[in-house]
Amino acid sequence: MYNNITTTNPSTSMPISDDDSDENSGRITRPRTRRKRNKFRSKTELTRRLVRQLAKWWALIVFLLAMSLLVFEASRLGRRPSRESSESSSEFTRSRPGFAIVKNSNLNRLDHTYHTVAGVKQPCLPLLPPQELDHLDIPVEKNPISRVKNVVYITEDNNPYSRENSSLSEQEKGTGRFNLFTGYQTLQQRKRSFEVIDTPMVHCGFYCGDGGFKISDEDKKYMQTCKAVVSTCAFGGGDDLYQPIGMSNSSLQKVCYVAFWDAITLSTQETQGNKVGENHYIGKWRIVLVNNLPFADQRLNGKIPKMLAHRLFPNARYSIWVDSKSQFRRDPLGVLEALLWRSKSVIAISQHGARSSVYDEAKAVVKKNKATPEEVEVQITQYHHDGLPEDKRFNGKKALAEASIIVREHTPLSNLFMCLWFNEVVRFTSRDQLSFPYVLWRLKIMDDINMFPVCTRKDLVNSMGHIRKAKPLVT
Repeated sequence: MYNNITTTNPSTSMPISDDDSDENSGRITRPRTRRKRNKFRSKTELTRRLVRQLAKWWALIVFLLAMSLLVFEASRLGRRPSRESSESSSEFTRSRPGFAIVKNSNLNRLDHTYHTVAGVKQPCLPLLPPQELDHLDIPVEKNPISRVKNVVYITEDNNPYSRENSSLSEQEKGTGRFNLFTGYQTLQQRKRSFEVIDTPMVHCGFYCGDGGFKISDEDKKYMQTCKAVVSTCAFGGGDDLYQPIGMSNSSLQKVCYVAFWDAITLSTQETQGNKVGENHYIGKWRIVLVNNLPFADQRLNGKIPKMLAHRLFPNARYSIWVDSKSQFRRDPLGVLEALLWRSKSVIAISQHGARSSVYDEAKAVVKKNKATPEEVEVQITQYHHDGLPEDKRFNGKKALAEASIIVREHTPLSNLFMCLWFNEVVRFTSRDQLSFPYVLWRLKIMDDINMFPVCTRKDLVNSMGHIRKAKPLVT
């Protein structure tokens, strides 16, 4: 009788009998066992492979890590305000009672902006050295050589089109945004306004005594003393007022700083502690209160001090317009020298940073809901009809402007340009970027315009952004 016993080795099976001989019984058969696999063997092999890959690519890995660290540090430094500007900002707000503290890293920065030209780093705004700025003066007035000798502004008392306009019905006068402040310019009158003659007569605001934009006699008297002026405005309680910085002693004595406010802005600022002193000043700004604004659209009211500085400051030879969202941070006489006198220009304005064509800008305006598609379509259709080309440059200059800063000399030709530009903004949309290239194209003798690059604009101002939305007038 046999018992079949299978050993632990599956490959060996032996029959063992109870009657086996002593020879066989004396042998001990040991079962074969499977060698246990080292559990660390796979991990060791993985480590070896990893080490080999690191040895192969270590240079590239180190390079990528270094570049990542460099980019991180650069972005961190770009966001960090300079210690000097932060301290000056804090000192300014602490030392001026009644000033609201604005937490913005751009406030009171005086560092310069640079760009690279032919591989050389150069300042975007090449101002004169400080010692020369302190001795800078407004040049002696000379009669400009221009085909336009004098501009006559149409009012209700001298309107050559009074008989023509008398035939307009009240319904026709009510269409568009023309009113007693602007006068009622027809399309035929618009066409004539672009004719270049010695003494053109054009609409240029302030058409009627009842048209609005009322300023006190005391403020008018002050404004008549200004020979050079830096101006801004905030209507409808919009932006805050930022004190100008970086001016020389000469500019402090020779340049006016005027901010136009309405009653809503005055009330808004007073609730924040920014109260106008008995001398009508807040810091360096002379606050001029405007009553009876002529437009329900506050953006359109803002175009009056922006474009019609020659009407508001009749004796001024130079003006610098600064949007309320910005802090002017350069010496105004130095800016006039760098952007007008040195280049023999009468207007200096920033090129648009994103686009070059008025037709591309029109699409962007609609896309960003800056104006309705209907009103933009009316404007662009008219410009097409008038023959405005789709060229992105006129006379070698970029066609589109970013008009947050306007530096200009008040000559008859530049005054005519601003009047025509203002009329286009009233007739069509408030987006003055759309109408600037058109007026530049129509007024073909306007060659002495300095279209400076975007980096120059960034050097001129600290951009703070709009603080709050302006409240529209209730009509």
